[in-house]
Amino acid sequence: MAGTEEGRGVGPLLLGVRHHGPGSARAVRAALEAARPRVVLIEGPPEADALIPLAADEDMRPPVALLAHAVDEPGRSAFWPLAEFSPEWVAIRWALEHEVPARFIDLPATHTLAWGKEDVEEAVKGDEDGDEKGDAEGEFTGEEQPPDPTAETPTAETPSSSESPSAESPSAPDPSGTDIRVDPLAVLAEAAGYDDPERWWEDVVEHRGVGERDAFAPFTALEEAMGALRETYGVGGHDRDLVREAYMRLQVRAAQREFEDDVAVVCGAWHVPALRQRTAVAADRALLKGLPKVKADLTWVPWTHRRLSRASGYGAGIDSPGWYGHLFGAPDRPVERWMTKVAGLFREEDRIVSPAHVIEAVRLAETLAVMRGRPLPGLGETTDAVRAVMCEGSDVPLSLVHDRLVVGDVLGEVPPGAPAVPLQRDLDRSQRRLRIKPEALEREVELDLRKETDAGRSRLLHRLRLLSIEWGEPVASRGSTGTFRETWRLRWEPELAVRVAEAGVWGTTVLAAATAKAEADAIGAQSLADVTALAEHCLLAELPDALPVVMKVLADRAALDTDVGHLAQALPALVRSLRYGDVRGTDTGALTEVAAGLAERVFVGLPPACAALDTDAAEEMRRHVDAVHGAVALLGDASRTGHGDASAPGQGDASRPGPGSGHGDLRDRWRAVLRTLSARDTVPGVIRGRAVRLLLDEGKLGPEEAARLMGLVLSPGTPPADAAAWIEGFVGGGGGLLLVHDERLLGLVDEWLTRVPAEAFTDVLPLLRRTFSSYEPGVRRTLGELVRRGPGKQVGTTATAAGIPGFGAELDAGRADAVVPVLRLLLGLDDNELVGVAG
Repeated sequence: MAGTEEGRGVGPLLLGVRHHGPGSARAVRAALEAARPRVVLIEGPPEADALIPLAADEDMRPPVALLAHAVDEPGRSAFWPLAEFSPEWVAIRWALEHEVPARFIDLPATHTLAWGKEDVEEAVKGDEDGDEKGDAEGEFTGEEQPPDPTAETPTAETPSSSESPSAESPSAPDPSGTDIRVDPLAVLAEAAGYDDPERWWEDVVEHRGVGERDAFAPFTALEEAMGALRETYGVGGHDRDLVREAYMRLQVRAAQREFEDDVAVVCGAWHVPALRQRTAVAADRALLKGLPKVKADLTWVPWTHRRLSRASGYGAGIDSPGWYGHLFGAPDRPVERWMTKVAGLFREEDRIVSPAHVIEAVRLAETLAVMRGRPLPGLGETTDAVRAVMCEGSDVPLSLVHDRLVVGDVLGEVPPGAPAVPLQRDLDRSQRRLRIKPEALEREVELDLRKETDAGRSRLLHRLRLLSIEWGEPVASRGSTGTFRETWRLRWEPELAVRVAEAGVWGTTVLAAATAKAEADAIGAQSLADVTALAEHCLLAELPDALPVVMKVLADRAALDTDVGHLAQALPALVRSLRYGDVRGTDTGALTEVAAGLAERVFVGLPPACAALDTDAAEEMRRHVDAVHGAVALLGDASRTGHGDASAPGQGDASRPGPGSGHGDLRDRWRAVLRTLSARDTVPGVIRGRAVRLLLDEGKLGPEEAARLMGLVLSPGTPPADAAAWIEGFVGGGGGLLLVHDERLLGLVDEWLTRVPAEAFTDVLPLLRRTFSSYEPGVRRTLGELVRRGPGKQVGTTATAAGIPGFGAELDAGRADAVVPVLRLLLGLDDNELVGVAG
């Protein structure tokens, strides 16, 4: 070695670490500075050696991860996450800064990915012989479910729990043939008299200063401890660990031939005794013979602290990456700096926190550390101090500290020069062009589709959703129901990089890939509703080349499907698509023709389909009736005007004949269907009641006629259950205001309810309770006042009649005039215009 030999033996310098441990990272840096090796070997896939220089790029900001995926099956992937406080990252950066070669020496990813593929094939074959089916790190040992290489294998070099100092935990041999996972930290902590392995690790490693003692001492002690554990527990039958360690030994030998003993190895502490062991080269090569292989590509991808905190899937298994990052980055006084961060967070959230709070919290944390016999306050002490001093004993604000600081939403960055599939590069260009940056923190964005940039963002997000790249999720817009506005909830997750690689099989650009995927989905769709939903997505994503294929499949499916329920379910999504025509500049003429034909078939088939239904089927058909009613209203507007959205000013041409203008008045035909449903005794009561309600809301049925129909249904000759179902259909779903404003209807319901026999009352009570419990509290209160007064006594009056608490006897003109100036200001009208509106 170029540095001192004191404190270490002959042979390569083996630095056993805990992955993502800031204490290990500081110790690695100190050991490398002391030893000054001529080459640094790091546990990781050797195919990534060419990517190591990118770590020195100024645009590379951890946390990042090495992504390996099978070329022929991109969904089969593996990740090696690295944070700023990861020992492997520190070793890479040290080597680059000192112009020392750095190499990865773990088993190549081409074998790791192939192992995951074999595991799935064995699971499908029903292999239950008790063999280990874990991933490259044995994370599935002892678990019942087979591994999913696309979900669990990716953390190929991460600890399986936050207490593991390396990526693996030993397993104790069990006579039954099932390996029992043993946590090395738990064993060592118990031997030291600790009941919490994490607290023991903090005390002996994280809180240990660097520089005042031998830089190699912690690695020597950890190597001895791991050696004792391996002698006690063995390797638990982990054949894959033996293979990996054999490959690493061969790489270390090759480096020694080139650099003699000026070699430093940074690997999981569990492997160190195996790498120190002297074995025959032929024996190691024999373990590697005949390994399965797949062609693999590797690159750097951004990672997040939140993903580092997850113990499975793509996580790294540490509980507090934000806290670890703080410990690693704080130059001094880490507790004081942490409390200052917490105070800043609380003040951003408008909580009252003063410098005195910070001082008292630091004092309390230090006092707790002394009382608990700890060298320095750890996360437990600081958390208890924050809870007591800044949160007044409440865990509610403390959860904010855990989410924002202890875990954090830091998203790493990789330089543009990093290798990537063509689809990823096109996505990066689109993100830069549209100025929409991926972020780990969840946020909502409002898009105005009348603006070109926002329209482009909307198209990009919809196309990505078609490709199963769930970067954004559409949510309900606040304060606007027009189709020219969209609201998206965005959050970038690291595994979306895998989804992008998977979607690369469909095309090299987002547009081409989304088009090809939409066409394939249309041909393979299982139901008519799936095709109509896909047509809507094509319009939202603006895929003009895919829409003709989707429309042809839609027309064929609609012509062959005879199930009215399927047709009624498909119509609303199809009609919603028409609303996007004008605002997005898409020709929806063919779509209107299909929608109108679908509506005609629903009109013809709905009355027969509503006969002789049981309770559940009747409720489902009632929902179809509501959906078709809303769809017909939109379709009727499109047929008359050719407009998709009257909410978007300046869009469309009112003088242009609509594409569906030849279909006549669809609304009139639909109203005729509703009249037929309301009059047929064979139609369930919930549907008949809903048909009467819809006609009443449309103004095509007078209040007198509605009261007459209700009176007939609620007559003594009607079974109570049928009458209750009719009431549910008529006044359910917000129909309470009908009863408030028309006391005749309320009187009929009240009179019928008093006549229900005792033996039938328990049967109708659930229906009535479900109906009336859906009303707003104010509506229920007003109905109670009316019933207490007796609604039948003043038939024909309204809820504003005199005698009801809170209502005047007549309109107060003076109070009404007082709001006119404010109303004029809100509407932007002058006095004459406001009078015209009021008239």
